[in-house]
Amino acid sequence: MIASLRGTVVHLGPDSVVIEVGGVGYAVSVTPDVSRGAHLGDELMLHTHLLVREDAMSLVGFPTREELAVFGSLIAVSGVGPKSALGVLAEMSIDQIAQAVADEADAPFRKVSGIGPKTAKLIVVQLAGKLAPPTAASRPGGTATPDLSAQVAQALVGLGWSERVALETAAEVVSGAGQDERTVAVLLRRALAELGPARAEALHG
Repeated sequence: MIASLRGTVVHLGPDSVVIEVGGVGYAVSVTPDVSRGAHLGDELMLHTHLLVREDAMSLVGFPTREELAVFGSLIAVSGVGPKSALGVLAEMSIDQIAQAVADEADAPFRKVSGIGPKTAKLIVVQLAGKLAPPTAASRPGGTATPDLSAQVAQALVGLGWSERVALETAAEVVSGAGQDERTVAVLLRRALAELGPARAEALHG
């Protein structure tokens, strides 16, 4: 199974990218935000889900493991296909999805193209208790917590790495961190170890 891809962006579409890895180009379906944020020639890392059907195989990719996990939960709901699940993630953040499920509110899902009232209710019912709780920032009256990824990226930029490399590396280490590792100091050390001397020299600037 192809669990992730890291390579050079060689083609961009409104809802897809082609990433070249070792001379092989992989077409990956993504949300419009991912496509808009990518640039030809840049390195891109995506966590992927391989869809296998009788007549075809296709990849769907996300910047974080959390989004990938939510996608997997969505397509497990009766009546929700990959296209509709991508539509949900294009319209709503994972916190907004978790909040809607926690509030038993199906209205946000009905706004997504291809999802009707019955399917929206099924999403709320079948995802109950299966998603990580929404952060304080997404709850009514909540207070936003510092964005760890942004803080780590800022620190990397301050150490001389380009903004692109800093953002990608920060997102990667934050998505893979456990609850007891989610501090800027720990994540920054992990990011520097991930970059390494060789990679740092290649991607620096």
